[in-house]
Amino acid sequence: MADPRTSRSSDGLGSASPAPAVTRAAAVMEALAASPSGRLTLSDLARELGIPKSSTSNLLLALEEARLISRQGTDFTLGRKLVELGAAYLSRLDEVQEFYRYCEQAPTLSGETVRIAMLDGSNVIYLARYEGHPAVRLTSNIGDKMPVSLCAVGKVLIARLHDHDIEAMFPDDLRLPVMTPKSLSTGAQLKAQIKTIREKGYAFEDEESTTGVVCLAVAVPTRGAHGPSLGLSVTALKATYSDEQGSRMVKELQELAHSLGNPMG
Repeated sequence: MADPRTSRSSDGLGSASPAPAVTRAAAVMEALAASPSGRLTLSDLARELGIPKSSTSNLLLALEEARLISRQGTDFTLGRKLVELGAAYLSRLDEVQEFYRYCEQAPTLSGETVRIAMLDGSNVIYLARYEGHPAVRLTSNIGDKMPVSLCAVGKVLIARLHDHDIEAMFPDDLRLPVMTPKSLSTGAQLKAQIKTIREKGYAFEDEESTTGVVCLAVAVPTRGAHGPSLGLSVTALKATYSDEQGSRMVKELQELAHSLGNPMG
């Protein structure tokens, strides 16, 4: 007998959607993206969607024909078409193109690892990465998601929210994901840092996501009423990092943020 705490309704995912097939297709790709191995079987996906294997099989066939997923033996993975779609999305973001142009000519940032990210609920998604410092390879790549509490860019973007929204998202006793001994572990610790971030205008991450790596970040002024919430970050090795270097990095990040948020000057 199915566990009533975990089983879906007999109609399955998407039953209340105006386009159930689209909702289920999106769920398939999200499940594959979240899978630690990047692979799931037909049975796995049928359980995830809460619909019969026959219906799931038809859905997977359609996604495979569209190259949105790929079959490897009995497993399914994300398809290469998604790379093309993602590249098309990024190519139309003026902010991403300007980001690369600025980093290439900036006196300090041109020699560092710099990223631009977008706030997505309690996570950030990395949209672009400038490789000026090949030694720093342990940090997030394009398309990766990171909890806001673990990264400087996440913290600086959360700091822009209203206090009541922050309190709702991060109550004091909330346990946060931990990746190193220095990771923030509670909502109270995160909110304590937010006050400092607001005062300084930038965020600092001290080996909180990767041991031996520090990060500085600033927020991009919002472009238009419905513009994306974007942030910029630069990564450095803790062993060679200095306060003087950090000051130069923040200055250039702020210049780039101003350019992205106010393109007319």
